[in-house]
Amino acid sequence: MSDLKGEILRLGQQAKKAALELGKLSAADKNRILLAMADQIEAEGAEILAANARDIGAAEAKGLSAAMVDRLLLNPKRFAAMVGGVRKVAGLPDPVGEILDDWTRPNGLRIVKKRVPIGTIGIIYESRPNVTSDAAVLCFKSGNATILRGGSEAFHSNQAIAAAMARGGRAAGMPEHAIQMVPFTDRESVRHLAEMDAYLDLIIPRGGKGLIETVVSLARMPVIKHYDGICHLFVDASADLALATEICLDAKCAKPSACNALETLLVHEAVAADFLPKVAAALTAWGVELRGDARTRDLLPEAKEATEEDWVTEYLDLILAVKVVPGLDAAIDHINTFGSRHSDGIVTGAEANANRFLAEVDSATVYVNASTRFTDGEEFGFGAEIGISTDKLHARGPMGLVELTSYKYLLYGNGQVRG
Repeated sequence: MSDLKGEILRLGQQAKKAALELGKLSAADKNRILLAMADQIEAEGAEILAANARDIGAAEAKGLSAAMVDRLLLNPKRFAAMVGGVRKVAGLPDPVGEILDDWTRPNGLRIVKKRVPIGTIGIIYESRPNVTSDAAVLCFKSGNATILRGGSEAFHSNQAIAAAMARGGRAAGMPEHAIQMVPFTDRESVRHLAEMDAYLDLIIPRGGKGLIETVVSLARMPVIKHYDGICHLFVDASADLALATEICLDAKCAKPSACNALETLLVHEAVAADFLPKVAAALTAWGVELRGDARTRDLLPEAKEATEEDWVTEYLDLILAVKVVPGLDAAIDHINTFGSRHSDGIVTGAEANANRFLAEVDSATVYVNASTRFTDGEEFGFGAEIGISTDKLHARGPMGLVELTSYKYLLYGNGQVRG
């Protein structure tokens, strides 16, 4: 056995034991520990931001794109939001122990369905250092032991955040090894984690399509994932065009590197001639590059020609694909054909069209007259999120505490036998 594999197995064994100890903590215990973690992260803010600056410098030296560097950046505002996220999770209701159902059979056997932790969870992620904190605290609050494996580009940031959490948590009574960080970024560590079904109950990859496909192909345990955020906005014939412009600008330009950012704009042919020149002027002022179909380019000669590849591309940048469609049916068909089941919206004044769009678009989050940028655990009131799942089992959309739990059945009898 290689030293790397042996180290990963050791982390798994420790996590399995820690999960049993976590099950003994009350909600008050967990909340006290989480607040101690938040205080410690805050106290070590200068060190964490310095570690992040080191990662940013290395990323820029490697020539990573501006979007990738932005995903890596942990500035004071984002740092404060990360600390605040830990405190918010501490203040959320603890789902563990919730009674989901309770019934008694004709033979007197009582059956109780109770929410419990999943157990041990592996998180493999890239770029965003705040995932270290978000993932760890959500798993901890929901009673799960966690093994975190971050990307090489955020190595120093991740290690600094994890170390601060561990120091704060242990001082407040956190079970040993409840949160563990893989101390290296070798690609082989991904394979060893994915094959460690003896100790991991679930694995969640967060990052590029290549990473996710690798984990899915190797994993021996269930995987919760999202591949791409190919998010759409359809501007209907009855839309308030000023509102549509505002929503489009927010969805595309506020944070183009986010997975919930707009990537394809669909416009009803009845309003295209009026709407497209106005929204294009606003988008161009933000530096957005437009790639359009033939009808779009008739109206916007400055737009580049869109290819079939553009309809299935998550740009994560100031680039937007634009298509004029005959109506609602064509918009829904386009989204269900080329989308990634992430976040898609309609701007409309017609309730019937809104209801059809909500019912027929097969995505985790579907919007009416709002930006897709709200697909986010904190915006949903989860405090933080473990990720955004485009799967349908076991979780879908932003994943908070409840999505990190399972259930078991408790049966109470007084001598019943089946015979």
